[in-house]
Parts: sequence; C-alpha cells; structure tokens
Amino acid sequence: MSNLSEYFDTDWASMTLNDWVGLIVTVGIFLLMIWAYVYTFHPANKEKLESQKHIPLDDDRFDTEEKK
Repeated sequence: MSNLSEYFDTDWASMTLNDWVGLIVTVGIFLLMIWAYVYTFHPANKEKLESQKHIPLDDDRFDTEEKK
C-alpha cells in the first residue's frame, strides 16, 4: 500500500504557474462536465430539452428572416 501512496504523492511546493493553471482548468472542466451530465439527465429537465432538440436543424428560421 505504501507504493500506491508514493505513486500519487505530489510535491505541491515545486509546482510551477503552468502546473497550477493546468490543474485549475482541468478541475474546472471536470466540474462543468459533472454539472452538464446532471442537468441533462435529470428527469425534470426532459421536456425543456426535448422541446429544443430540433433547433440545430431548423434552417427555415434564418431563411424567413432574410426574405423580409
């Protein structure tokens, strides 16, 4: 078990600015992905998301605005 703890041991004091930026960005994206998965798959949001599922394929909306 000591080998596993040595494997994941981190020297926080020797981390550079780039290491900290990378760590913060990685943790931030991870948390945003968790929020997105929970929001998307929550049953209360199903009707709201289902009503907007054809928006990317709706080209007619832009065609009618150009003709005006």
